[in-house]
Amino acid sequence: MPLVEINFDGLVGPSHNYAGLSLGNLASSSHAGEVSYPRAAALQGLAKMRHNLGLGLTQGLFAPLPRPNPVFLNALGLGLIDDSDPAQRRLRAAAWSASAMWTANAATVSPAPDTADGRCHLSAANLVTMPHRSQEWPDTVRQLRLAFADATHFAVHDAVPACFGDEGAANHMRMCAAHDAPGLEIFVYGKTGGAFPARQHEQASRAVARVHGLDPARCLFVEQSAEAIAAGAFHNDVVAVANERVLFAHEQAFADPEGTYAAIRERLPEAEIVVVPASAVSLADAIKSYLFNAQLLTLPSGEMGLVIPLEAWEMPSVRAWLDGHVASNGPIRRVFPVDVKQSMANGGGPACLRLRVVADPSTVDPRFLLDEARIARVEAVVAAKWPEQIDPVDLGRESLAQSVITARAALLETLELRELA
Repeated sequence: MPLVEINFDGLVGPSHNYAGLSLGNLASSSHAGEVSYPRAAALQGLAKMRHNLGLGLTQGLFAPLPRPNPVFLNALGLGLIDDSDPAQRRLRAAAWSASAMWTANAATVSPAPDTADGRCHLSAANLVTMPHRSQEWPDTVRQLRLAFADATHFAVHDAVPACFGDEGAANHMRMCAAHDAPGLEIFVYGKTGGAFPARQHEQASRAVARVHGLDPARCLFVEQSAEAIAAGAFHNDVVAVANERVLFAHEQAFADPEGTYAAIRERLPEAEIVVVPASAVSLADAIKSYLFNAQLLTLPSGEMGLVIPLEAWEMPSVRAWLDGHVASNGPIRRVFPVDVKQSMANGGGPACLRLRVVADPSTVDPRFLLDEARIARVEAVVAAKWPEQIDPVDLGRESLAQSVITARAALLETLELRELA
């Protein structure tokens, strides 16, 4: 079977909550302390997966990581019992975080056509900037090595050492004539973001490129604009997304936009660069609506479609630009709004929820691939086992911990992924 793009969505975990742990993520901060709805969140994510499957696309699933994370808690000398110390409560909240559901940051992926050894390489993201995410990568690697165990076709790498910085893979884009053709890999890094941290570091990206055996002539290292980071674009995928020959970006996404576009066109002459001007959609509207944190997909017809959050479709400036683009016969031919409100409220849109892997599906462990029947079985587990709601003040309570642990165990049993228990 030829290489295709597989979107592996992270299932929203049963500990999904709004603790406001992500500095620089405006949605996460603005909803801190609110009651979350893990069951509804997971069902919304599954509905998006079913939608994409219905478009004729190959769809995968990653399971939630163990939460509350006992390794993280033990390393900090913390138990599960709640107390009145605010600092300890915040650390406990990190151990409960369901942020691994945003698998766009699980790993940087270089497909086989790009690498020296002709295998698909995946490097787990160390996510060192944020404590609640920095604990993820060892369990992420376990899951990646299970899903992509065929060493003939895949190589899964540990994270770059934390001393080099890194906030993961949502700052990585790939452009190409077709998914199975050699690509141009674009690594976006930050230098400053005012009050907010610039999460991706250039040297971490260069290390990933070396480990993956990429051709230096087909790599770009591009600086994200400080203005975008300061406005709340904590990752590049909040202001830009690429698919095959198309780059879709906000005017203020990059520190040197014209230089970036020229370098892309030099290496990929067929590139189509779609820039949304600030005069049409302000940077604030782009970040609030998550217009660019969308899934830009090649449909079976060959057309490109954009899966956007309802928040983008309902924002007048964004809707007007999208309608105009489609009417003008631009490269994005179809727009699909989806409801992922629970994820959006915690700072992750449709693109955050998926990791793109170009591969032959027959080389992937089939337990990680979805069809309608498998989605229905997962939905049944979520409906029966996921907590209906979580108030952040309840994080640390033994009864809630057991509920979350039991729910995940039931999912792993259904998916036949007992190795991840």
